[in-house]
Amino acid sequence: MEHYLLFIIVSIFLILLPGPDMALATRNTLLYGRSVGLSTITGTSHALFIHTTAAALGLSALLVQSAFFFSIFKYIGALYLAYLGIRTLFSLRNQTATQMNGQSVLSKKYLSKKMGYFQGFLTNLTNPKVVVFFLTFLPQFVRPDNHSIVPFFILGITHILINFLLFSTYVFLIGAFNQWLQKPSVQFMLQSVTGSILIGFGIHLALWAQR
Repeated sequence: MEHYLLFIIVSIFLILLPGPDMALATRNTLLYGRSVGLSTITGTSHALFIHTTAAALGLSALLVQSAFFFSIFKYIGALYLAYLGIRTLFSLRNQTATQMNGQSVLSKKYLSKKMGYFQGFLTNLTNPKVVVFFLTFLPQFVRPDNHSIVPFFILGITHILINFLLFSTYVFLIGAFNQWLQKPSVQFMLQSVTGSILIGFGIHLALWAQR
């Protein structure tokens, strides 16, 4: 491996850039609580490990080289993101200023940690941009004469750990402002924004042309 410290620094900045994973973690934490938010990013982390393995074994390269399968992969991810966003916006119809004990009806909804995990896992796994990212980013920090997959796994797992730590901190910060965030007007605004963002990411992914 080369420039491991630089890899860590670059990974931190890239992870902090807003994306589908962050939008989904925000949505699930706001709607269903900290435990579901943590389950969501756990699912994301496990999907990232699959991406790491695929990149190390050369499977990601095969997917990228096939325009047909890459397009299918891309549209599945785009449709799922759009579905989550539409579902978030559609649920706002039930929030018509009706309150229960000072909370909106929407805040009473339930999502299991297992489903939160599945959403995080599928959102990340079906994102072809993550495939291309691991395929192009990791090799830049591996020696050209390397013939082992070990450095790929070390870099990939490092990226996953950084991702999990940063996202966990983010989820806990959201939880720290839970009382304010649970206000009906704030909930309505945040859910409208996150729902729209998820749909936007879905549309952007569907229109994205790999270069």
